[in-house]
Amino acid sequence: MDRLTEFRAHRVVVLALDGLLPFELGIPHRIFGRPVDAAGRHLYEVVTCSIRPPGPVDTDADFSIHVPHGPEILATADTVIVPASYELGPVYEKGVLTEELAAALTHIRPGTRLASICTGVYVLAAAGRLDGRRATTHWADADRFQRVFPQVEVDADVLFIDDGDVLTSAGVAAGIDLCLHMVRRDHGTAVANEVARRTVVPPHRDGGQAQYIHRPVPDPQLATTTTARAWALGRLHEPIRLQDMAAREAMSVRTFTRRFREEAGVSPGQWLTQQRVERARHLLESTDLSVDRVARDAGFGTAQSMRQHLQTALGVTPTTYRRTFRVSGSAARTGAEA
Repeated sequence: MDRLTEFRAHRVVVLALDGLLPFELGIPHRIFGRPVDAAGRHLYEVVTCSIRPPGPVDTDADFSIHVPHGPEILATADTVIVPASYELGPVYEKGVLTEELAAALTHIRPGTRLASICTGVYVLAAAGRLDGRRATTHWADADRFQRVFPQVEVDADVLFIDDGDVLTSAGVAAGIDLCLHMVRRDHGTAVANEVARRTVVPPHRDGGQAQYIHRPVPDPQLATTTTARAWALGRLHEPIRLQDMAAREAMSVRTFTRRFREEAGVSPGQWLTQQRVERARHLLESTDLSVDRVARDAGFGTAQSMRQHLQTALGVTPTTYRRTFRVSGSAARTGAEA
């Protein structure tokens, strides 16, 4: 059979519930609607459905939207995404699905990837899909979510959690981070970065939700840590000491560490490791450099050190990661960069 005939885009079905936030509903369409392969074919097909027959769905704005599909189309999904809604009723109040919503969710096939944006996580939890698993939601709702679903391990400090076949994100714009992550997981860093560039958002945001929790606004006249971060990014292949980063901002190590965590949401050491992992991923995908050379260029020093860090961050070895994304992502990268 011809390869063009064999091609099938990954279908993402977005479940639109009454009271939804239009911004969040648009995130999957924007992010997954961009990637194409070398032949110009879209790698994803994004469709929207409701739990009722086709028709209007109310939003939290002063307009409703027309949804063209009923719940039956959930049976065709490779990925189902549930954005937030302000009208979840007993799902939000008691952690119990309505009969209509429960019936709709029965259409989802076993093995379908599930994802939620913000309080859409209530739907996944009420359906029992998060029992005994880690999940996140908007930081302002995390304590309440934990009380309603004590069987879920809630982490309010992260932008999203990838637990394999179930992924959850923090509030609102964290849905962008989550969707970009799924594109990156499916087709590699280069494809996700191209989508981010065209969407005019960072391909990867540092830190977690801690940086967005309300706290006194810092004095704008005070120095920041941006110069030190830019300096470090140009030297990831070299040993970088905390003292050297602090010196770039003329701060004491203690002040620099505190200011860095306030701005980035993580410690300088954690941030450096994140950047080196991203550098290693890029080199593994886009070059034929040996694993030893990639480890040196990314600043890990040895292949063993890089292997440990990638295993922790991604759950795979450098060789497995390269084999996966050099094969599945190469054609898509060519199309994205054309």
